[in-house]
Amino acid sequence: MYTKRIFPVRGVLKWTRRHIFLFLILATVPVLLFDIVGLKWLHLPWLPLGVLGTAVAFIVSFKNNASYDRLWEARKIWGGIVNTSRSWTIMVKDFITNTHASSKLSDNELQSIKRELVHRHVAWLTALRYMLRQDKPWEMHLKEKRSTREFKEAHFRVCEDETPIEDAIKGYISEEEYKEIFAKGNKASQLLGVQSRRLKELMNVGLIEDFRHMEMANVLVEFYTLQGKSERIKNFPYPRQFATLNYMFVWIFIILLPFGIMQEFESIGEHIVDDLVNHVSHTSTLHRIQEFIAHHFVWFSIPFSTLLAWVFHTMEVIGENTENPFEGGPNDIPITDMSRGIEIDIRQLIDDTDIPEAYVWKNDIVM
Repeated sequence: MYTKRIFPVRGVLKWTRRHIFLFLILATVPVLLFDIVGLKWLHLPWLPLGVLGTAVAFIVSFKNNASYDRLWEARKIWGGIVNTSRSWTIMVKDFITNTHASSKLSDNELQSIKRELVHRHVAWLTALRYMLRQDKPWEMHLKEKRSTREFKEAHFRVCEDETPIEDAIKGYISEEEYKEIFAKGNKASQLLGVQSRRLKELMNVGLIEDFRHMEMANVLVEFYTLQGKSERIKNFPYPRQFATLNYMFVWIFIILLPFGIMQEFESIGEHIVDDLVNHVSHTSTLHRIQEFIAHHFVWFSIPFSTLLAWVFHTMEVIGENTENPFEGGPNDIPITDMSRGIEIDIRQLIDDTDIPEAYVWKNDIVM
């Protein structure tokens, strides 16, 4: 996710520089044909083009609203994971006692059980974020774009691309559990299943009273719910028929835009010529310069056409980059940093040792 320092216009212009050059070419070619070659018929009336632009603006706005809704829902889900993780840890800390135990355990043994449950929860967080960072077919086109790939390599890092999931999880669970969860498909779900099984074992020996066991089981159900909500966003994309048509409509408007703007700037130049005839001395150098500019005023349509095309296309790309909030882009939900923050928080709650440091992010872009 971008910080304030990294998001300025310079970064956006660098990100979209290739398209800016393309828009300049698309705007220049019609002007060359119109003004130099003399194809004065090569233009479109502005009214229908304006109607098309209005329709495209509505479509882009609809897509961006839908994409932002997906992003904001994902953020709320992970906010729920943060809060529920703390609740889980407080229950682990206070509910596991010798009060009803059939065989009393030492303080170190109780602490070992609490550490086991909290570490297994960290493993669940790790498995969930790795699952959410996996590539989906509808996300691949963004990763394959040269500009996006270069921007990623130059400005930020994704930990899930650097460290295998096996190495990331292995330190939090036993060897038996490691073999069990990696023998099955959904590792995050399997870890919650192991967590539930362990709670039942603790209840059977009296380390957790029945009512408290039920409360802790409800928290595990909440984790399953939050995981399912995350999977829903990850596995169901913004409908591709809308995304594809939206992309086509934007490019149709961008291609036609220079042909509609040229005639308007040509008319402005003609008005300037009429004013020069009435108010400026025909023999002055200033008059000749102004007359030359007025006769070729259509060239000013190039920067304006480029600007409009850049605005529409950039808004389309922003929506495209926002619609999948877990894929590992610079504007996605920073689930890696949030997971590390949760780990530090909950391990401190149980007075654990060897707590890891917060991530240091490249260019302060938090992932």
